[in-house]
Amino acid sequence: MNESYQLRVAQLSDVEELRVLISTSAHGLSHGDYSEEQVDGALQGVFGVDTQLITDGTYYVMTKEGAVVACGGWSYRATLFGSDNLNSRDPRKLNPTTEAAKIRAFFVHPDHARQGLGRWLLTHCEDCAQKSGFSKFELGSTLPGKRLYEVCGYISGEPVDHEMENGLILRVIPMYKSI
Repeated sequence: MNESYQLRVAQLSDVEELRVLISTSAHGLSHGDYSEEQVDGALQGVFGVDTQLITDGTYYVMTKEGAVVACGGWSYRATLFGSDNLNSRDPRKLNPTTEAAKIRAFFVHPDHARQGLGRWLLTHCEDCAQKSGFSKFELGSTLPGKRLYEVCGYISGEPVDHEMENGLILRVIPMYKSI
């Protein structure tokens, strides 16, 4: 990875910049997989900032020249995906010996896509989760994200159609990996 990128733990002061990055990433990298209306609906709850991850210290940002250009994290809590606006969140703490850590909310700015940032962030999150006792990981992948996760050893489950508040459906793919 290019040394001009820097990784750090996300802070609550990053939330507004993360919202902009997530929207830009979702709109810029979802063409051919989701319609603009689906992306707009997903940004109302499925995609977005989960401040619990930031508070837990398990969400990271990659910066270049001070600007946040990628983000992603992992969680020891039961929520699989969704922002603060999604009602189906479950803050229960997972048992690392029997349950899988959740890989969460990966977004890359389109201008920085295909440069290894997602893979680098994913490896960092898996390493951190392993240090906390987890040997299994799961995530709810977007259609464009599926390609990254497959290359990194994740196995796809049966796609799930998530109904959004705007009445549209967003296809999410459960994915799993064991170490």
